[in-house]
Amino acid sequence: MKISIINGPNLNLVGTREPSLYGTDSLIEYLQWLQNHFSMHEIYSFQSNIEGEIIDEIHRQGFSADAIIINAGAYTHTSYAIADALKAIPCKIIIEVHISNVYARESYRRESKIAEVCMGSICGFGLKSYQLAIESLLI
Repeated sequence: MKISIINGPNLNLVGTREPSLYGTDSLIEYLQWLQNHFSMHEIYSFQSNIEGEIIDEIHRQGFSADAIIINAGAYTHTSYAIADALKAIPCKIIIEVHISNVYARESYRRESKIAEVCMGSICGFGLKSYQLAIESLLI
């Protein structure tokens, strides 16, 4: 299975950014661990702080990936453009992931613009949210 993990703004700082919310483990190192742990699958990862680059990556991956796991970061709550990009691709196995529990944070984080195009959402389990998303694909 080809799984594409797409990460949005500020996720490159996971491990140093607000450790009480995001932990102290590096996202890059964790994604490498996922690739090793699920080595029977092709796991590709991408991160950008730029909305247009995220959309371009959705377009690239959405025609060849079997599944997309997306943590759009703050764009989750604001980007109709990312939601439209997800709607436009043939890959329909899309899982929304968040490291923190967005429902226990600021009220604006409780609304997702991309949720309606995702088959499900996983949040609040730290970096393990990504592992749970992959495991849900393998059931």
